[in-house]
Amino acid sequence: QVTLVESGGGLVQPGGSLRLSCAASGRFLTMNGVGWYRQVPGKERELIASISKDGIIRYADSVKGRFTISRDRAKNLVYLSMNSLKPDDTAVYFCKAAIVLTSMSLVDYWGQGTQVTVSS
Repeated sequence: QVTLVESGGGLVQPGGSLRLSCAASGRFLTMNGVGWYRQVPGKERELIASISKDGIIRYADSVKGRFTISRDRAKNLVYLSMNSLKPDDTAVYFCKAAIVLTSMSLVDYWGQGTQVTVSS
């Protein structure tokens, strides 16, 4: 059983910052690629940042220059540091991780999401 849990969301004023965490727990060998997504009601879930197992990082244009994805492999943690937040960043933020369960098994897991609200 593998669980992903996001944390760090909340209410922040425009221009403020938050750091989200995505923690993996359970029985597995390692986390490979991890992506941060966000979703607002009525819209599709959007990939905004990703980090591959080799450390290759990509960002959506909407967050480039403001958000930073990073990971702590030893602790099975992935972070999303968000600066210069805008009201348009308001969404539920999810992480998805490719978890290596065994040498023959790679499975994608999603967290339950954390709400980020940017408002004055």
